[in-house]
Amino acid sequence: MSAATLPPQPVLDVSATSPISFWRTVLVELRKSYNTRAGFWYLFSIGAIIALVETVILIVSLVQDEPVLFEDNAFIAGGITSLLLPVLAIMLVTSEWTQRGAMVSFTLEPRRARVVLAKLVVSLGFVLATLVVMLVVALVTTGIAELVQPDLTVWDFSVELFLGFTIFQAITMTIGFAFAALLLNTPAAIVIFFLYWYLLPVLIAWAGSISDGIENVLEWVNFQIAIGPLADWDMNTGEEWGKLIVSGIIWIGLPLGFGIARILRAEVK
Repeated sequence: MSAATLPPQPVLDVSATSPISFWRTVLVELRKSYNTRAGFWYLFSIGAIIALVETVILIVSLVQDEPVLFEDNAFIAGGITSLLLPVLAIMLVTSEWTQRGAMVSFTLEPRRARVVLAKLVVSLGFVLATLVVMLVVALVTTGIAELVQPDLTVWDFSVELFLGFTIFQAITMTIGFAFAALLLNTPAAIVIFFLYWYLLPVLIAWAGSISDGIENVLEWVNFQIAIGPLADWDMNTGEEWGKLIVSGIIWIGLPLGFGIARILRAEVK
């Protein structure tokens, strides 16, 4: 049979196919965060720890006739999630590279930037979920205390502290996300994150105590000190804003920028 008589070859025309919407990508990434054994049991463990700690504190307070404060119950739950939840953001980013799922993700959605942004949106979404959980837990525990000892139960709550905690939690999640993107390895990202966010500021503060000159310089570097006035809603001077911006670029902008650039350019195997 000559080439001229060959039957026409089938053509797959995908030009009319709609691209994957960004919010569908977000929902897929959200499902990845909990629809694995590691993600599910990690979230379950966080909930169990919060329930155990809050129950113990409530029982001790009721037995010893100690005041029970709604604000304290909320921020105890929030503190636990602030410490543990960034690991979930790390696993959301690194699991695809350590378990070789990145090839599937970037084949279905070749626009890597949208996938990375969807993961970041999901990570920050867990911050909002944290706020709901801490308020619900505080409502339940304080409500029980109100039934047992109404005279020693205080329902006062500071909106300023709540908003400050929200900012701090969002920053903590973003830093965990940044190191996950930068290292693409779960154990390494977890270790470096805790050293970077919780130990390094202490070392910087200790170095600043050597002399006033060093302390003045390090105030522009230590992000945890610079963010203090913002978390307390007390940013009154241009110098405070300057320290926040400069240290924020160093602590968040650089690792996040290099991490995203690595994902966009990394070879998928």
